[in-house]
Amino acid sequence: MTPASPAGIPAVTVVGIGADGWDGLPAPSRAALSDAEVLIGGPRQLDLLPAGSCPGERVAWPSPLRPAVPGLLAAHAGRRVAVLASGDPMFYGIGRALTEELGAAALRVLPHPSAVSLACARLGWPVEDTEVVTLVGRPVARLAAALHDGRRLLVLSAGAASPGEVAALLRERGFGPSRLRVLEQLGGEGESSYEGTAETWSHAPGDALNVVAVECLRSPDALRLGAVPGLPDAAYENDGQLTKRYVRAATLAALAPAPGELLWDVGGGSGSIAVEWLRAHPSCRAVTVEKNPVRAARITRNAERLGVPALRVVTGAAPPALAGLPTPDAVFIGGGLTAPGLLDAALAALPPGGRLVANTVTLESEALLTEWYRRHGGELVRLAVAQAVPVGGFTGWRQAMPVTQWSVTKSGEQQR
Repeated sequence: MTPASPAGIPAVTVVGIGADGWDGLPAPSRAALSDAEVLIGGPRQLDLLPAGSCPGERVAWPSPLRPAVPGLLAAHAGRRVAVLASGDPMFYGIGRALTEELGAAALRVLPHPSAVSLACARLGWPVEDTEVVTLVGRPVARLAAALHDGRRLLVLSAGAASPGEVAALLRERGFGPSRLRVLEQLGGEGESSYEGTAETWSHAPGDALNVVAVECLRSPDALRLGAVPGLPDAAYENDGQLTKRYVRAATLAALAPAPGELLWDVGGGSGSIAVEWLRAHPSCRAVTVEKNPVRAARITRNAERLGVPALRVVTGAAPPALAGLPTPDAVFIGGGLTAPGLLDAALAALPPGGRLVANTVTLESEALLTEWYRRHGGELVRLAVAQAVPVGGFTGWRQAMPVTQWSVTKSGEQQR
């Protein structure tokens, strides 16, 4: 049940506040804080409120924060509650958790300029051309997916150590020449900044409230990674179990990732299909199933190095390892096709409209895919790639093993 005042006005008001504190708040935000019976926020945010103007009971968020939200709201049900947030509550802020818990109708949100808006104003960067990556509650490795030569990034730091961690990652990923500028206490009396390049970064940790602006510059000898599927094979640590670049690009085209969708990558090998599915959009999700523990660990390393550390790796043989996984929007089978019941389990797991794509190079598995194509339709294609190689003093073609690919979109009839 969502809390509301007797007049039907939402009893929970979310107030964005900046480093300028009480003095930087507009009249509606001040009025909401002054009228609140309960003030909930981080210790730093609560300390910005003058006691005389804000007499309500002060409650600091515990850690971890997200699991505590339902209990805290229930404990103060029926009272006028104001929740403090840094900047814009709906931009990587507490506003999302509160909306998920209470529903939008139970909230009144009073935003403050976000750190992104303030930083872009200081830098002269158009907000719409600036990519934002948050490290709050997330690993720094996710920044790697956003690194492209000439791009401007704003990194929302998790604390004082974040600028040094960002510089280290840039060096490791071949972006040492990139320029970094750290903006601290944006909008407050203590606002300051310092800068340098990632490869020469030697600044000690500063204020915990900071944003890191990055102007990406790739080292000339660093491997170039594009924004579409088909990364160079050299981008992956592998033992030969790797869907090669051109087949991988065709496979991702058949899988057709869309924002928010979940992929099952069965027989992960080196994890390349799942990695490039996740790189297609920040909200994409993926689970890789790999029975070999050594390869499973390798998949985790590849995901971290290529900026998608959220990839979930399940070590086990399919189909048993598929039990209990969340419903996928697409399934890719890159190995183990002849395992009894695997294709049946994959197709059964998909909802109507879900996509199944399977690749093979063996005659036995090709015969299986041909039979499934006969029964269920879809597309059956053969992908053949040849590369020019030296032949004595001349040049000739070296043919890779052809790949048979079956892809199908599940229909409502198949569901029944």
